[in-house]
Amino acid sequence: MDTSSRIFRTIATEIAAKPAQVGAAVNLLDEGATVPFVARYRKEVTGGLDDTQLRTLADRLSYLRELETRRESVVASITEQGKMTDDLAKAIVGADTKAALEDIYLPYKKKRRTKAMIARENGLAPLAEAIMADRRATPETLATGYVNEAVVDVKAALDGARDIVAEGLTENAVLLGELRSFLQKEAMVTAKVIAGQEQAGAKFSDYFEHTELWSKVPSHRALAMMRASKEGVITLDIGPDADTGKARAEEMVASHLDTRSDAPGDVWLRKVAGWTWRVKLSLTMTVDLMGDLRGRAQEEAIQVFARNLKDLLLAAPAGAKATLGLDPGIRTGVKAAVVDATGKVLDTATLYPFQPKKDVRGAEAAILGLIAKHDIALIAIGNGTASRETERLVADTLKLLPPSVTAPTKVVVSEAGASVYSASELAAREFPDLDVSLRGAVSIARRLQDPLAELVKIEPKSIGVGQYQHDVDQHRLGKSLEAVVEDAVNAVGVDLNMASAPLLAHVSGLGPGLAEAIVAHRDENGAFAARKDLLKVARLGPVAFEQCAGFLRITDGKEPLDASSVHPEAYDVARKIVSACGRDVRSLMGDGAALKRLQAEDFVSEKFGLPTVRDILSELEKPGRDPRPTFKTATFADGVEEISDLKPGMVLEGTVTNVAAFGAFVDVGVHQDGLVHVSQLADRFVKDPHEVVKAGDVVKVTVTEVDAPRKRIGLSMRKDGGASAKEDRNARSGFGGKGRGGPAPKGQGPRGGGGSHSAKPKPGGKPDAGNGALGAALLDAMRKK
Repeated sequence: MDTSSRIFRTIATEIAAKPAQVGAAVNLLDEGATVPFVARYRKEVTGGLDDTQLRTLADRLSYLRELETRRESVVASITEQGKMTDDLAKAIVGADTKAALEDIYLPYKKKRRTKAMIARENGLAPLAEAIMADRRATPETLATGYVNEAVVDVKAALDGARDIVAEGLTENAVLLGELRSFLQKEAMVTAKVIAGQEQAGAKFSDYFEHTELWSKVPSHRALAMMRASKEGVITLDIGPDADTGKARAEEMVASHLDTRSDAPGDVWLRKVAGWTWRVKLSLTMTVDLMGDLRGRAQEEAIQVFARNLKDLLLAAPAGAKATLGLDPGIRTGVKAAVVDATGKVLDTATLYPFQPKKDVRGAEAAILGLIAKHDIALIAIGNGTASRETERLVADTLKLLPPSVTAPTKVVVSEAGASVYSASELAAREFPDLDVSLRGAVSIARRLQDPLAELVKIEPKSIGVGQYQHDVDQHRLGKSLEAVVEDAVNAVGVDLNMASAPLLAHVSGLGPGLAEAIVAHRDENGAFAARKDLLKVARLGPVAFEQCAGFLRITDGKEPLDASSVHPEAYDVARKIVSACGRDVRSLMGDGAALKRLQAEDFVSEKFGLPTVRDILSELEKPGRDPRPTFKTATFADGVEEISDLKPGMVLEGTVTNVAAFGAFVDVGVHQDGLVHVSQLADRFVKDPHEVVKAGDVVKVTVTEVDAPRKRIGLSMRKDGGASAKEDRNARSGFGGKGRGGPAPKGQGPRGGGGSHSAKPKPGGKPDAGNGALGAALLDAMRKK
């Protein structure tokens, strides 16, 4: 079996597909096709592999190709040494992981000078062989014949023989495999507090005296313990059970020396086996197990981050409406920015309703003025410091509106990453004359209108919906999150004439360079009239056009199909479908009844199979359909603004902000997310919290526990109100992470409203005089009533 066939078979088994499907997908990806393009427009070629399967395929393809390259290198090295045998070649071919391959290669790997090498140089190899060959002989007696100038006494001779035997054991691939399998099932993870660190490491108190099976440690506990160990709070050890596990490990090592009797040689060899385990193999295995645990925990944490990011990116858009964005702050004021339905900045202001200025009337007047002047439909309030106070200010202000005026809808919006965007080069280019803090208000307004379009401007890692995100492999995390952004953008589709360069950059086949070129062409020549006009953009050739065209939309253009996800290459098929109905394209699009009368099989051709035809029919039925949910908001309870306001038994409405392996965090409006442990998510057993909730969901929760000093809030979504988190040890160990009483990784804590922005006054930093006057007039009128 050649290398490619082996890789295709391995991946096919893992993603539940056929080797031929994997091979076809690999060929497309190798030719430069993107995962979204292959998943959406090459279903016939791959047999319908979806984006999840293709992402796994691409990831495993990289690993397995690296494995095959290493396998070839190992074969070449051993062959060059003249030590290759048929059995060895078979073992190398059968190694299915990098670890297994390295175990086989260990005896042939060039190494530094070892004690075993020195012993051989001193002529002690025959002694080791003699002890192995004649177990009835006393090793001490045999050793007397090997004492010389280099070997000073019998003990030195036996120590040298021991080093030779031990090295053979440590390079025995079969033994290493057996020990690894044994430990993966039986090893225990033990954490103990370092004396004197109890107070400094109080946030890690769950792990001051903690033991559990290595195989059962969930990602969040593993990462928490590793961080506690790194910070010098606890010692962390992995190994077999002290009572029986260590003895079993030593027996396994001894079994490879065939020590079955009480003969002197066997007794000595068993001692060597025990020494080899304690001094050599246990350390190696502990390091391997720690690495495997870290890798497993990181992979799960990355998956959690990826799922949460996807949910956040695909959150319901409030829509193209005039929006007032408020970035709350106390000392530096509340930054306000108004954007129109297209996201263009119309107005800015800085309000000072809190101490030290406490100009509540001025703030109310400014808000009313902005509402009246710009016909505001939505008010987005950042969820950082002073968020609830700002929300209360807005609620009080909206009560002052005349009955004839429809009050804007106020929504508390996650401002995670807004400060990163505000200070970025992209924001500086977009708003060169706008104060950094006001840019944050603009971002908050826009992310309510269309979360996806605004969040793509921020590095995914800065959005902060992960679990111990700074403790995982940053390259792997970045790669995974970029894939999530790419899939989300292409799943929704992009308006070619409205999209920003950062959004276009994530479209299949494009990238930052072509995205900038598209925007530049649009600015110079006006809106694109048709998709095919993309070919006029500098450096955008047929290959890039093929990859991107289906994901770009043009509304009210020359070609009606340009507003759909039908790819230009399949327009002829779509026109045949339209012709069969005897209708005009524009009149047919959206007419589900007429389209349902057609048989997809009638339009299949050599080039376009049944999957593509069905996709075209679905798209014609609901052209340009947005896969995101309908917009809705959570209503925070009046009078519940601080953690001290919470009482067990309260039923509240909140928004899911983050979903981890152990449960979901919910914002109930008290500046501190509460935890719904996985056991409290539903009235049934829940294995994966993502089965029940996702980031952005609006949910009803019951408060079960409030620990104000440690900033911990226990919540339940069960109908019976749930049990106290104190009754569930797993619930207690699940607490932790960003802003939840556990260790907050650097950069992951809540952004401090105006405190993280520049306080220096800049243009646009004061309320507009016209807005203030208009608002003051409305305010006076309302007060007189």
